[in-house]
Amino acid sequence: MISAISNDALADTAPLRRVVSRFVTEDLLRAIAEEHKKGKMLLVLTTNLDTQRGVVWNMGKIAASGHPKAVDLFRNVLMASAAIPGAFPPVMIDVEVDGQRYQEMHVDGGVTAQVFIYPSAFSIREEAQRYSVDITERRLFIIRNARFDPTWAQVDRQALRIAGRAIGTLIQSQGSANMYWLYVIAQRDDIDYNLAYIGRDFDTPRRDQFDTVYMNELFQYGYSLALAGYDWRKRPVGFGVSTRIEVTPTE
Repeated sequence: MISAISNDALADTAPLRRVVSRFVTEDLLRAIAEEHKKGKMLLVLTTNLDTQRGVVWNMGKIAASGHPKAVDLFRNVLMASAAIPGAFPPVMIDVEVDGQRYQEMHVDGGVTAQVFIYPSAFSIREEAQRYSVDITERRLFIIRNARFDPTWAQVDRQALRIAGRAIGTLIQSQGSANMYWLYVIAQRDDIDYNLAYIGRDFDTPRRDQFDTVYMNELFQYGYSLALAGYDWRKRPVGFGVSTRIEVTPTE
């Protein structure tokens, strides 16, 4: 309880840092750089808590930069993208602007957006028309590792329990709103919208945050659906469903 107040996180991410360092190597960056040269993009979103803004990192450009600290930055961005505020410590990233050096505090990109495509001010349809680029097919595939249906839970009357449940509810609501926002952009830019998510038929209980039994069952669930030919949803969950409220007069 004291650590939750005095420290910047409840958990230590040193084990995750070791895993990331083992897999994110110079060889991996060279492979990513080659794909970047072919026009492919690898983007990762983090949240800058200092500015309260989401930051989209072009990981391919970082990999192809040839900078001696490219591997360290690549690792830090991945660590920041997984840094759930409060649960995991934020990642401090060194930056330099106009000769001045300072640090930015970055955490999970889900704080600002759980999923993204491109800024809403940019229209791929308008840009294609402007530069006479013939894009006959535009498709958006979204895989949301979450449910849309609410789950019941008994909430104890304790401050941390109430706050945790409220934050979890906020995150779920934000995720649903993100799906709607992407659908609006897809409709505007003539993009085929495809959504996958955890359905109600997946009922394996999760005993803790990193329950390996749950994660393995979830992987098998998604794998089986994909193997059978996933039925991609063409609209966000609940879109176009009207709710009728009946009011019964009382004496």
